[in-house]
Parts: sequence; structure tokens; C-alpha cells
Amino acid sequence: MVTASAYEESRRKRMEENRKRMEALNLPLLSQALHKSPSPKSSQLKPAAKNRTIQKEVVVVRRSSRVANMPSPIYKEVVIDRVTIPRRRSTVNGYNRHRDYANRVYASDEAREEALEKAEKLMSGLESDYPAFIKSMLQSHISGGFWLGLPVHFSKSNLPKKDEVMTLIDEDGNEYPTIYLPRKTGLSGGWKGFAVAHDLADGDALIFQLIKRTAFKVYIIRANSSSEDKQLKISIVVEGTFVGSFFIAGLSLASWPSEEQKGRK
Repeated sequence: MVTASAYEESRRKRMEENRKRMEALNLPLLSQALHKSPSPKSSQLKPAAKNRTIQKEVVVVRRSSRVANMPSPIYKEVVIDRVTIPRRRSTVNGYNRHRDYANRVYASDEAREEALEKAEKLMSGLESDYPAFIKSMLQSHISGGFWLGLPVHFSKSNLPKKDEVMTLIDEDGNEYPTIYLPRKTGLSGGWKGFAVAHDLADGDALIFQLIKRTAFKVYIIRANSSSEDKQLKISIVVEGTFVGSFFIAGLSLASWPSEEQKGRK
């Protein structure tokens, strides 16, 4: 109890000293003045927010000084006409019949060279008024991708400059439309139909004779044919139009006269 009384007495003295200091500083009067003054309203503390107006203005797009005075470009959709050919339905006897690509047969170098020699002899007897070239068949031409690249110089000199439908006419006069792509200088859509219909094989030599602006007369020399053909099929073309064809029995490609031989006669 004695300890508690000493603590209370010491606490009372400190509070008395603090009160005297506060009176000396006039703190009680200041506290009473603050309590009596009215509290400011929130509307007086914060100014009213003004409505922000966003102004829109047209800004000139930065342009190069080289084209600053040129008129602005006008963009519009351009419809590109794609060259297409109608598809034929698969038939048993048609050119879309199934082919077995698993058992591909490759021509020997001798057979390929022999077919090319026969094609060159045959082409030497064709009319020189119609440009022509020879193409030896590869597996990529007659199976799988079915893409036929044409000689670049021949294509740029004689064929159209834009996508066109090129008609291939075989020795029987049957016509096969194909798509010619000048940027790639080759035949795409439709070439598969011609290749399958004529059962083209690796090593076969084909003569393409341009009888019209968009028409080729095609002669096929087989790589697996006998060295002496029993008969030769001759096609007649008059002023770029296929008229017909006939066979000459007992005449081989080797016996076909060349331009030099015809000049001697």
C-alpha cells in the first residue's frame, strides 16, 4: 500500500506540473476556441469539378516530302478473274481413272535417248510455220504433282503473257484444256487429265507444236516402243486447224525424211 501511495502522489505532481505548463502556453483557451468555431463543409473544401470538353481536330498525317504534294491514294477492292477449267467426273475409261503410283517404272537412259531421237526426226518433218519443242517425260510430269514445266525461252517468245487455257490436241483430235501459268512457265490444272488419259510413262518424248495462240498439237513417242514402228500416224493441220490423221503402214520414224533429205530431193 505504501508503494501505491507513493506512485499516486508522484503521478499527481506530474499532472499538476503539466497543467501549469499548458496554462502558461494558453493551450486550454486555444482548445476551447477550436471547439466553438463551426466546422467547414465539405463543399467549401473541394472546388466543384468542371466538365472537361475534349476537342477533336483533324491532324494531317506525316508524309514524305517527296510525295507530300501528290494526291492521296484511293484504295478499292479489285476482283481477280482466275482461269479455271471444268472438272471431269471419274470414269473407268476416262482419264481420271486410278493409277498405281506405288509401282513406278523408270525408263532406262537408252530408251529415253531413243525416244528423243525419234521425236527429233519426227519434228524435223513437221511444218516449220508452227513453232514446236520436245519434252521428255519424268515421274514428276506423269505422277504425283502432275506439273509440266515448259521451256522458258519458248514460253516467253510464243505463249500468252497472262494465265490462259491452253488446249492440248492429241493425234486423234481429242482436246484437253489445261491451265498455262506464265509466271511459272508451265501447265498445271488439266495436264493430269492428258497424262493419265494417254497413259504417259517415264521416258516418253512429247512434241508440242503450237498450231494456235492457245492450242498445242501433241505427238507422243513411247520410250518402250519397238525400234522399228509398224506404222506411223500422220496428222494434218491446215491454217492452225486440226483436220484429221491417217496411218502409213510400213513406215518407221527412222525412215521419216529430214529437212536436209527433203532439200536434196
